[in-house]
Amino acid sequence: MKTIGICSDHAGFELKQYVKQWLEAKGLEYKDFGTYAPESVDYPDFAHPLAEAVEAGECYPGIAICGSGNGINMTLNKHQGIRAALCWRADIAELARQHNDANVLVMPGRFVTNHEADTILHKFFNTPFEGGRHQRRVEKIPVR
Repeated sequence: MKTIGICSDHAGFELKQYVKQWLEAKGLEYKDFGTYAPESVDYPDFAHPLAEAVEAGECYPGIAICGSGNGINMTLNKHQGIRAALCWRADIAELARQHNDANVLVMPGRFVTNHEADTILHKFFNTPFEGGRHQRRVEKIPVR
């Protein structure tokens, strides 16, 4: 597996710290794109570098966290090569991988407990893309 990219804003900082411990416990390498402290910051400053690294193949997959998950998710999905999925339950993460070949997992830091993050991360990392009829749909996502 490639190096996993991870980022958050201030509202996702605490959950990001937990996710980093989760990755370390699994022996997975990651690159932290920030933020590096809980002080107020702007999520696009961290989402864009993560998206660029995933698009360039430097990191795969990505994990991003902000308060609601929405702002960072919207920012990530402005990039043509990104399929960021906002997941607050494990079954959503499973479908995001299975049907959408999501390459960035987004979690809402204010609404996901560490235990819930465990199950979401497990599903995201252990669910393969089904391909088939879903492949043509994924190919239609980028704006050409």
